[in-house]
Amino acid sequence: MQRRPFLLGLALAGAGGTPLAAEPDPAEQALRQGGCALLLRHARTDPGVGDPPGFRLGVCSTQRNLSEAGRADARAVGRWFAAARMRPQAVRSSAWCRCIDTAQLAFGASVPWPPLDSTFDSPSLSASATQALRGALAGIAPGRFEVWVTHQVNITALTGEGPAMGEGLVVGAQARVLARWQARRGG
Repeated sequence: MQRRPFLLGLALAGAGGTPLAAEPDPAEQALRQGGCALLLRHARTDPGVGDPPGFRLGVCSTQRNLSEAGRADARAVGRWFAAARMRPQAVRSSAWCRCIDTAQLAFGASVPWPPLDSTFDSPSLSASATQALRGALAGIAPGRFEVWVTHQVNITALTGEGPAMGEGLVVGAQARVLARWQARRGG
C-alpha cells in the first residue's frame, strides 16, 4: 500500500524528482496584475433569446431568468474567487435580473450601471455604451480589477468576441482581450 503515494509522487514530479509547477491560469494572472475588468456574461438562463413580450425592467417575472444550472454556475464563480483569494475593486451589473442575480450569487452585491444594460433591442445605444465601457476600462488602476456582469451583445460590441453564458473575458486597456474565463471550471 505504500506504492500508491510513491507512484503519485513520481507522476507529479518532473525530471530529477522535482515537483511540477501547476500551469499558471492566464485569467487569474491578468486579474492579479490589474488594470482590467472581467466582463462576465450572465450565467445560464431558462431557454430563449432576448426577453419575452411584456418585459419590464425591474420586474423579474417578466424577464428570462437564471436556470437552476445558472444559479449553480454563479455560485461557482464566487467560490472560484474565494479560493483564489481575489476580490474585485467593484462589481457592476446590468439592471436585468439575470445579471443582478449572477452578481448577487457570486459576489453578494453589485452596483447597477447603465452601460452594461442590454442593447439587444436598442442597437442605437450600443455605441455610447461601448464608449462608456472603454472610458471606465482606462480608469482601472494597475493592481486592481473590476467585474462587470452584462450581456453577450454588449461584450461583443466592445471586444468582437461572443462568450457563452457564464463565461467571461478579462479585458484591459483599449478593450484588448487578455484571457478567457469560464465560470463552471472554477467549482
